[in-house]
Amino acid sequence: MNATSRKDTTPILHAERLSKQVISGERRLTILSDLAISVFPGETVAILGQSGAGKSTLLGLLAGLDLPTGGELEMFGHRLADLDEDGRARLRAGRVGFVFQNFQLLPTLTALENVLLPLELSPRSDSEQRAREWLTRVGLGERLDHLPKQLSGGEQQRVALARAFVTGAELVFADEPTGNLDPDTGERIIDALFSLNREAGTTLVLVTHDHALARRCDRCLRLEHGRLAEMHLDEVSA
Repeated sequence: MNATSRKDTTPILHAERLSKQVISGERRLTILSDLAISVFPGETVAILGQSGAGKSTLLGLLAGLDLPTGGELEMFGHRLADLDEDGRARLRAGRVGFVFQNFQLLPTLTALENVLLPLELSPRSDSEQRAREWLTRVGLGERLDHLPKQLSGGEQQRVALARAFVTGAELVFADEPTGNLDPDTGERIIDALFSLNREAGTTLVLVTHDHALARRCDRCLRLEHGRLAEMHLDEVSA
């Protein structure tokens, strides 16, 4: 999406003066400070930063999984500060998907049952068929009844991809999606993630320390010392 088209579009996600502080012993630690970000429909945005920079903390705030210490945050035009935890969950239901570094699959559920979970929040008559189709799209049509422990790391992350997109999500958050995978498997997962995202027209926000992954996005932001700075993609080194 170019700059001109962004001006004429309402952000799907918007934050101003966002801050997050935590208490550690007798000290107050600032993780994020006076941070601003706008993400527009259909964009793919990477947030780069070293381990410990606060990337996962930021992602949790943007997704409404945690609350900021200060600042304003809107998702789909709704101020998250006006919603309680249940309200934020209702706002996300069917519209937001997640891909985590450690997969976050329920170990006692099969691949199919894990993908069906988000569909239970907004039941539909074709839920099982839809879940089967998405698992087939990520190459796991023959592994529907397998438990996570029976799947490789790459296969588990493919289940997570199917779960993130199965509801027709408008916005997907990915937290170090290749962090627990070997380079070859990670590359295949990223190919699948961007392919699914492109086909679905979903907005993607991912945090990573992987520069090669960041360069595949429309925009890249660096998180450093609690603040975000826009980067030109040619500044993102190999």
